[in-house]
Amino acid sequence: MNSDHPSVRKMWKNYLSSIGETPENTLRTYSAWHFCNTQSAADELAVLVLRGEKSGTATSLWSIEAEGESLPCAGELSIITKWNGEAQCIIETVVVEIVPFKEVTADFAATEGEGDKSLDYWRRVHKEVFTQELNEVGLKFSDEMPVLCETFKVVWPLLSN
Repeated sequence: MNSDHPSVRKMWKNYLSSIGETPENTLRTYSAWHFCNTQSAADELAVLVLRGEKSGTATSLWSIEAEGESLPCAGELSIITKWNGEAQCIIETVVVEIVPFKEVTADFAATEGEGDKSLDYWRRVHKEVFTQELNEVGLKFSDEMPVLCETFKVVWPLLSN
């Protein structure tokens, strides 16, 4: 979580102001985080979100469980950051589905906005990433493994696409 960067607090305050709230009078909460486990990928994916090309992300459910993290839910807000913690935008989770790796659809793969946006590209890259993540927690990749597929929309700043 990257909530310590001053830009995160500033973005949150600006977002709340845009909807007539303040940090003191809101019931809304957020988490702040970056995509991926490398600086280049995290920064590149944040740019894809800002361009309106990325509106989905996938995570191994087994990795989430092994790390003791909570699952995202529709309606949750997240501040997407660069690797260094600098806030880039606020997203709202729209849909969360858990499906076996082999059943991830071409439509979902396209929402990730990566590479050529094809299912073949998605499977190749995510098999590699998931294999590495799972090895770190003593688990093995499987085509049957559950994948958390999350779609989201940018709510701040408003994108003009």
